[in-house]
Amino acid sequence: MNPIIQDITAKQLVINRDNFKVGDGVKVHVKVREGDKERIQIFSGIVIAKKHSGITASFTVRRVIAGEGVERVFPLHSPSIAQIEVERVSVPMRAKLYYIRKRIGKEAMKVKERRR
Repeated sequence: MNPIIQDITAKQLVINRDNFKVGDGVKVHVKVREGDKERIQIFSGIVIAKKHSGITASFTVRRVIAGEGVERVFPLHSPSIAQIEVERVSVPMRAKLYYIRKRIGKEAMKVKERRR
């Protein structure tokens, strides 16, 4: 990558935001702007994928709401993310957990947890 581009993107990287891995249960605190007001909305679920590195890094969180699966892709270094909170630590066997999409009910949110 061009050194000029590296310098510009290095200023926009958020430090210590990569404290989770695929399979972990997370709560993502997202800043939502409604008119002239701003509030924080929490989206919780299982991380099923992490992609790229550097400023282009992103991760996908999946949850089941009223029987429907909802996935949301978040840019890792976005200023609209206030905080990423890890709820459950897991032991995933793969880099991407796309097989969870086919599961129904309670199985859709199960990943082998790590004992503490």
